[in-house]
Amino acid sequence: MFIVTGAAGFIGSAMIWQLNNMGINEIIAVDHLANSEKWKNLRNAKFLDYVEKDKFIGMLEGGKFNNLKIDCVIHFGACSSTVESDSSYLITNNYEYTKTLASYSVGRKIKFIYASSAATYGGGESGFDDNVELLEKMTPLNMYGYSKHLFDIYALKNNLLSSIVGIKFFNVFGPNEYHKGEMCSVIYKSYNQIKETGKINLFKSYLPQYSDGQQKRDFIYIKEAVGKVACFINNPSVNGIFNIGSGKARTWNDLAYAIFKALNKEPQINYIDMPEALKKKYQYFTEAEMNKFESQFVHEKIEKYSLEEGVNDYISNYLEKNAFL
Repeated sequence: MFIVTGAAGFIGSAMIWQLNNMGINEIIAVDHLANSEKWKNLRNAKFLDYVEKDKFIGMLEGGKFNNLKIDCVIHFGACSSTVESDSSYLITNNYEYTKTLASYSVGRKIKFIYASSAATYGGGESGFDDNVELLEKMTPLNMYGYSKHLFDIYALKNNLLSSIVGIKFFNVFGPNEYHKGEMCSVIYKSYNQIKETGKINLFKSYLPQYSDGQQKRDFIYIKEAVGKVACFINNPSVNGIFNIGSGKARTWNDLAYAIFKALNKEPQINYIDMPEALKKKYQYFTEAEMNKFESQFVHEKIEKYSLEEGVNDYISNYLEKNAFL
Protein backbone atom coordinates (compact mmCIF):
# COMPACT_ATOMS: atom_id res chain seq x y z
CA MET A 1 0.00 0.00 0.00
CA PHE A 2 1.37 3.42 -1.03
CA ILE A 3 0.16 6.91 -0.18
CA VAL A 4 0.96 9.63 -2.73
CA THR A 5 0.21 13.26 -1.89
CA GLY A 6 0.06 15.82 -4.65
CA ALA A 7 -1.32 12.87 -6.61
CA ALA A 8 -3.07 14.98 -9.24
CA GLY A 9 -0.14 17.35 -9.63
CA PHE A 10 2.61 17.23 -12.20
CA ILE A 11 5.25 15.10 -10.45
CA GLY A 12 2.74 13.33 -8.19
CA SER A 13 0.65 12.01 -11.07
CA ALA A 14 3.81 11.01 -12.93
CA MET A 15 4.91 9.14 -9.79
CA ILE A 16 1.65 7.17 -9.83
CA TRP A 17 2.31 6.43 -13.53
CA GLN A 18 5.74 5.11 -12.52
CA LEU A 19 4.29 3.01 -9.67
CA ASN A 20 1.65 1.57 -12.01
CA ASN A 21 4.44 0.63 -14.45
CA MET A 22 6.11 -1.19 -11.54
CA GLY A 23 2.91 -3.16 -10.94
CA ILE A 24 1.89 -1.09 -7.90
CA ASN A 25 -1.79 -0.10 -8.00
CA GLU A 26 -2.66 -0.21 -4.28
CA ILE A 27 -2.36 3.55 -3.85
CA ILE A 28 -4.24 6.15 -1.84
CA ALA A 29 -4.14 9.35 -3.89
CA VAL A 30 -4.23 12.60 -1.91
CA ASP A 31 -4.58 16.12 -3.29
CA HIS A 32 -6.64 19.31 -3.33
CA LEU A 33 -8.43 19.57 -6.66
CA ALA A 34 -10.42 22.78 -6.06
CA ASN A 35 -11.19 24.54 -9.36
CA SER A 36 -8.08 23.42 -11.24
CA GLU A 37 -7.88 21.17 -14.27
CA LYS A 38 -5.37 18.82 -12.67
CA TRP A 39 -8.05 16.18 -12.10
CA LYS A 40 -7.36 15.24 -15.73
CA ASN A 41 -3.95 13.91 -14.64
CA LEU A 42 -5.70 11.14 -12.69
CA ARG A 43 -7.79 9.75 -15.54
CA ASN A 44 -5.18 7.22 -16.68
CA ALA A 45 -3.93 6.44 -13.17
CA LYS A 46 -4.71 3.24 -11.27
CA PHE A 47 -5.30 3.69 -7.52
CA LEU A 48 -7.60 2.45 -4.76
CA ASP A 49 -8.98 5.66 -3.34
CA TYR A 50 -8.80 9.44 -3.61
CA VAL A 51 -8.86 11.69 -0.51
CA GLU A 52 -8.78 15.50 -0.30
CA LYS A 53 -5.69 16.71 1.58
CA ASP A 54 -7.45 18.46 4.50
CA LYS A 55 -9.69 15.47 5.13
CA PHE A 56 -6.66 13.18 4.81
CA ILE A 57 -4.75 14.78 7.69
CA GLY A 58 -7.80 14.43 9.92
CA MET A 59 -8.17 10.77 8.95
CA LEU A 60 -4.46 10.21 9.54
CA GLU A 61 -4.44 11.79 12.98
CA GLY A 62 -7.72 10.06 13.83
CA GLY A 63 -6.18 6.64 13.24
CA LYS A 64 -8.22 5.78 10.14
CA PHE A 65 -5.18 4.25 8.43
CA ASN A 66 -3.68 2.45 11.42
CA ASN A 67 -4.99 -0.95 10.32
CA LEU A 68 -3.49 -0.64 6.84
CA LYS A 69 -0.05 -2.01 6.02
CA ILE A 70 1.42 1.10 4.43
CA ASP A 71 4.76 0.48 2.76
CA CYS A 72 5.60 4.00 1.66
CA VAL A 73 4.37 7.60 1.88
CA ILE A 74 5.46 9.71 -1.09
CA HIS A 75 4.81 13.32 -0.17
CA PHE A 76 4.91 15.46 -3.33
CA GLY A 77 2.00 17.72 -2.38
CA ALA A 78 2.95 21.37 -1.91
CA CYS A 79 2.46 24.87 -3.19
CA SER A 80 5.20 25.02 -5.84
CA SER A 81 4.78 28.63 -6.90
CA THR A 82 8.08 30.49 -6.65
CA VAL A 83 6.19 33.81 -6.66
CA GLU A 84 3.73 32.95 -3.85
CA SER A 85 3.87 35.88 -1.40
CA ASP A 86 1.73 34.48 1.45
CA SER A 87 4.50 33.24 3.72
CA SER A 88 2.14 31.91 6.38
CA TYR A 89 0.33 29.82 3.78
CA LEU A 90 3.63 28.35 2.58
CA ILE A 91 4.66 27.53 6.16
CA THR A 92 1.36 25.75 6.84
CA ASN A 93 1.12 23.98 3.48
CA ASN A 94 4.76 23.10 2.77
CA TYR A 95 6.44 22.94 6.18
CA GLU A 96 3.89 21.98 8.84
CA TYR A 97 2.11 19.44 6.61
CA THR A 98 5.43 17.74 5.84
CA LYS A 99 6.32 17.60 9.54
CA THR A 100 3.01 15.87 10.29
CA LEU A 101 3.45 13.24 7.58
CA ALA A 102 7.10 12.64 8.48
CA SER A 103 6.25 12.15 12.15
CA TYR A 104 3.48 9.71 11.28
CA SER A 105 5.69 7.71 8.91
CA VAL A 106 8.82 7.57 11.04
CA GLY A 107 6.80 6.64 14.13
CA ARG A 108 5.39 3.63 12.27
CA LYS A 109 8.57 2.72 10.39
CA ILE A 110 6.97 3.56 7.04
CA LYS A 111 9.26 4.62 4.19
CA PHE A 112 8.89 8.40 3.78
CA ILE A 113 9.93 10.20 0.59
CA TYR A 114 9.31 13.93 0.35
CA ALA A 115 9.95 16.62 -2.23
CA SER A 116 12.45 19.27 -1.24
CA SER A 117 13.59 21.51 -4.08
CA ALA A 118 16.61 22.79 -5.96
CA ALA A 119 15.22 26.23 -5.04
CA THR A 120 16.79 25.68 -1.61
CA TYR A 121 20.22 26.26 -3.21
CA GLY A 122 19.37 29.89 -3.94
CA GLY A 123 21.74 31.47 -6.40
CA GLY A 124 24.14 28.55 -6.10
CA GLU A 125 26.81 30.50 -4.24
CA SER A 126 27.61 27.36 -2.24
CA GLY A 127 27.21 25.07 -5.24
CA PHE A 128 24.60 22.36 -5.79
CA ASP A 129 26.04 19.59 -3.65
CA ASP A 130 23.48 17.49 -1.74
CA ASN A 131 25.88 16.84 1.13
CA VAL A 132 23.85 17.39 4.31
CA GLU A 133 26.82 19.12 5.94
CA LEU A 134 26.20 22.03 3.55
CA LEU A 135 22.48 22.41 4.29
CA GLU A 136 22.78 25.26 6.76
CA LYS A 137 24.91 27.30 4.35
CA MET A 138 22.12 27.55 1.76
CA THR A 139 20.25 30.81 1.22
CA PRO A 140 17.03 30.40 -0.82
CA LEU A 141 16.03 33.34 -3.01
CA ASN A 142 12.26 33.04 -2.51
CA MET A 143 9.78 32.01 0.16
CA TYR A 144 8.87 28.81 -1.66
CA GLY A 145 12.51 27.69 -1.51
CA TYR A 146 12.74 28.75 2.11
CA SER A 147 9.62 26.74 3.08
CA LYS A 148 11.30 23.65 1.61
CA HIS A 149 14.63 24.50 3.21
CA LEU A 150 12.99 24.80 6.64
CA PHE A 151 11.91 21.17 6.61
CA ASP A 152 15.34 20.00 5.38
CA ILE A 153 16.88 21.77 8.38
CA TYR A 154 14.21 20.41 10.71
CA ALA A 155 14.91 16.87 9.48
CA LEU A 156 18.64 17.39 9.94
CA LYS A 157 18.37 18.76 13.48
CA ASN A 158 15.93 16.04 14.54
CA ASN A 159 18.05 13.21 13.16
CA LEU A 160 15.43 12.15 10.63
CA LEU A 161 17.63 11.99 7.56
CA SER A 162 18.87 8.52 8.43
CA SER A 163 15.33 7.19 8.03
CA ILE A 164 13.65 9.39 5.37
CA VAL A 165 14.41 10.54 1.81
CA GLY A 166 14.39 14.17 0.66
CA ILE A 167 14.39 14.82 -3.09
CA LYS A 168 15.76 18.06 -4.51
CA PHE A 169 14.14 18.21 -7.93
CA PHE A 170 15.80 20.46 -10.50
CA ASN A 171 14.02 21.75 -13.64
CA VAL A 172 11.52 18.98 -14.37
CA PHE A 173 9.43 19.14 -17.55
CA GLY A 174 7.02 16.87 -19.36
CA PRO A 175 3.39 15.74 -19.71
CA ASN A 176 0.83 16.39 -16.95
CA GLU A 177 2.12 19.88 -16.19
CA TYR A 178 -0.61 21.54 -18.26
CA HIS A 179 -2.61 22.84 -15.28
CA LYS A 180 0.27 24.79 -13.75
CA GLY A 181 -0.32 28.10 -15.53
CA GLU A 182 2.61 30.48 -15.09
CA MET A 183 4.56 27.74 -13.30
CA CYS A 184 4.57 25.51 -16.38
CA SER A 185 7.95 24.72 -17.91
CA VAL A 186 9.42 26.94 -20.61
CA ILE A 187 9.04 23.97 -22.98
CA TYR A 188 5.25 24.01 -22.59
CA LYS A 189 5.06 27.82 -22.83
CA SER A 190 7.41 27.92 -25.82
CA TYR A 191 5.48 25.21 -27.65
CA ASN A 192 2.35 27.36 -27.42
CA GLN A 193 4.28 30.53 -28.34
CA ILE A 194 5.55 28.88 -31.52
CA LYS A 195 2.06 27.71 -32.40
CA GLU A 196 0.74 31.26 -31.97
CA THR A 197 3.63 33.46 -33.17
CA GLY A 198 6.33 31.25 -34.67
CA LYS A 199 8.81 32.55 -32.07
CA ILE A 200 10.10 31.78 -28.58
CA ASN A 201 10.57 34.47 -25.91
CA LEU A 202 13.59 34.11 -23.59
CA PHE A 203 14.79 36.51 -20.91
CA LYS A 204 17.74 38.76 -21.60
CA SER A 205 20.81 38.31 -19.42
CA TYR A 206 21.80 41.02 -16.95
CA LEU A 207 25.16 39.55 -16.00
CA PRO A 208 28.16 40.14 -18.29
CA GLN A 209 29.38 36.54 -18.00
CA TYR A 210 26.17 35.27 -19.64
CA SER A 211 25.04 36.25 -23.12
CA ASP A 212 21.31 36.38 -23.82
CA GLY A 213 19.92 32.86 -23.74
CA GLN A 214 23.16 31.41 -22.38
CA GLN A 215 21.90 31.20 -18.80
CA LYS A 216 22.01 27.52 -17.79
CA ARG A 217 19.64 25.12 -16.07
CA ASP A 218 19.69 21.45 -15.17
CA PHE A 219 16.67 20.21 -17.15
CA ILE A 220 15.35 16.71 -16.46
CA TYR A 221 12.50 14.94 -18.24
CA ILE A 222 9.69 13.78 -15.97
CA LYS A 223 10.01 10.11 -16.96
CA GLU A 224 13.67 10.07 -15.93
CA ALA A 225 12.90 12.01 -12.72
CA VAL A 226 10.28 9.56 -11.42
CA GLY A 227 12.42 6.64 -12.59
CA LYS A 228 15.15 7.92 -10.30
CA VAL A 229 12.72 8.31 -7.39
CA ALA A 230 11.75 4.66 -7.91
CA CYS A 231 15.31 3.68 -6.97
CA PHE A 232 14.52 4.58 -3.35
CA ILE A 233 11.50 2.28 -3.43
CA ASN A 234 13.58 -0.56 -4.83
CA ASN A 235 16.29 0.10 -2.22
CA PRO A 236 14.42 0.99 1.00
CA SER A 237 17.55 1.08 3.15
CA VAL A 238 18.88 4.14 1.28
CA ASN A 239 17.95 7.42 2.99
CA GLY A 240 19.06 11.04 3.13
CA ILE A 241 18.78 14.08 0.88
CA PHE A 242 19.46 13.57 -2.83
CA ASN A 243 19.46 15.71 -5.94
CA ILE A 244 17.31 14.57 -8.85
CA GLY A 245 18.56 16.20 -12.03
CA SER A 246 20.37 15.31 -15.22
CA GLY A 247 23.73 16.39 -13.80
CA LYS A 248 24.42 18.42 -16.95
CA ALA A 249 23.49 22.10 -17.24
CA ARG A 250 22.22 23.25 -20.64
CA THR A 251 21.46 26.73 -21.94
CA TRP A 252 18.04 28.21 -22.63
CA ASN A 253 19.19 28.53 -26.24
CA ASP A 254 19.85 24.77 -26.35
CA LEU A 255 16.33 24.25 -25.08
CA ALA A 256 14.85 26.57 -27.68
CA TYR A 257 16.72 24.86 -30.52
CA ALA A 258 15.49 21.45 -29.30
CA ILE A 259 11.88 22.67 -29.33
CA PHE A 260 12.13 24.07 -32.84
CA LYS A 261 13.80 20.85 -34.03
CA ALA A 262 11.02 18.71 -32.53
CA LEU A 263 8.53 20.84 -34.46
CA ASN A 264 10.66 20.79 -37.62
CA LYS A 265 10.86 24.59 -37.70
CA GLU A 266 13.68 27.11 -38.09
CA PRO A 267 14.68 28.75 -34.76
CA GLN A 268 13.33 32.24 -34.10
CA ILE A 269 14.19 33.53 -30.62
CA ASN A 270 13.12 36.86 -29.17
CA TYR A 271 15.02 38.07 -26.07
CA ILE A 272 12.75 40.04 -23.76
CA ASP A 273 13.25 42.17 -20.64
CA MET A 274 13.08 40.38 -17.32
CA PRO A 275 10.49 41.71 -14.82
CA GLU A 276 12.14 43.90 -12.16
CA ALA A 277 10.70 41.75 -9.37
CA LEU A 278 12.47 38.70 -10.78
CA LYS A 279 15.92 40.15 -11.39
CA LYS A 280 17.17 39.72 -7.81
CA LYS A 281 15.70 36.22 -7.50
CA TYR A 282 16.82 34.80 -10.83
CA GLN A 283 19.11 31.76 -10.97
CA TYR A 284 21.62 32.06 -13.81
CA PHE A 285 23.05 28.59 -13.34
CA THR A 286 21.88 25.31 -11.83
CA GLU A 287 23.46 21.90 -12.13
CA ALA A 288 22.70 18.95 -9.91
CA GLU A 289 25.67 17.23 -8.32
CA MET A 290 24.66 13.61 -8.95
CA ASN A 291 27.65 11.64 -7.59
CA LYS A 292 25.89 10.79 -4.32
CA PHE A 293 22.84 9.40 -6.12
CA GLU A 294 24.84 7.51 -8.75
CA SER A 295 27.14 5.91 -6.19
CA GLN A 296 24.10 4.48 -4.36
CA PHE A 297 22.36 3.10 -7.44
CA VAL A 298 25.13 1.81 -9.65
CA HIS A 299 23.20 -1.33 -10.53
CA GLU A 300 19.79 0.30 -11.10
CA LYS A 301 18.64 0.48 -14.71
CA ILE A 302 17.27 3.98 -15.22
CA GLU A 303 15.98 5.16 -18.58
CA LYS A 304 17.74 8.45 -19.22
CA TYR A 305 16.85 11.19 -21.68
CA SER A 306 19.09 13.86 -23.13
CA LEU A 307 17.50 17.32 -23.29
CA GLU A 308 16.78 16.79 -26.98
CA GLU A 309 15.29 13.31 -26.42
CA GLY A 310 13.06 14.50 -23.59
CA VAL A 311 11.82 17.54 -25.51
CA ASN A 312 11.12 15.44 -28.61
CA ASP A 313 9.18 12.78 -26.65
CA TYR A 314 7.19 15.45 -24.80
CA ILE A 315 6.25 17.36 -27.93
CA SER A 316 5.78 14.45 -30.36
CA ASN A 317 3.93 12.04 -28.08
CA TYR A 318 2.09 14.36 -25.70
CA LEU A 319 1.74 18.03 -26.69
CA GLU A 320 1.01 17.32 -30.34
CA LYS A 321 -1.52 14.68 -29.33
CA ASN A 322 -2.99 16.52 -26.33
CA ALA A 323 -2.08 13.42 -24.32
CA PHE A 324 -1.40 12.65 -20.66
CA LEU A 325 0.77 10.06 -18.91
